Amino acid sequence: MAYTRLHQFLEQQHVSFETIPHRIAYSAQQTAAAAHVPGHEFAKAVIVDIDGRLAMVVQTASRMVPLGRVRSATGARDVHLVNEREFEERFPDCELGAMPPFGNLYGMDTYVTEALARDDGIVFNAGSHSELIRLRYEDFDRLVRPTVI
Repeated sequence: MAYTRLHQFLEQQHVSFETIPHRIAYSAQQTAAAAHVPGHEFAKAVIVDIDGRLAMVVQTASRMVPLGRVRSATGARDVHLVNEREFEERFPDCELGAMPPFGNLYGMDTYVTEALARDDGIVFNAGSHSELIRLRYEDFDRLVRPTVI
């Protein structure tokens, strides 16, 4: 297990979680398949620029990021995806592209789609391309306080 600030945070908060090791995978759909998690249950964290500030959008692996919904929810004029190289220094304890959906631990607002917020649990990258974490959505919501879009 790669020990990240996320692991430390979850332990400090006494949150029960399960780690799921899997073969190395890089895309959200490949990761979900490697871990035998349906794509609609796997949460991917995507970084967007909202009027010049970075934020995290958490979306199911099987869907595209709803930029229009982010724009509407924030009242922003410009919302666009950000290239991984533009934010990699924000996640020094994570492999590039494997950041967990805890924007609050990395100094950014977090937005989550309504579809994920309705689920009992959430499965996501644990900071590496070979490990996932599963926890109750209720715990995720309490710890992150994401804005539901």
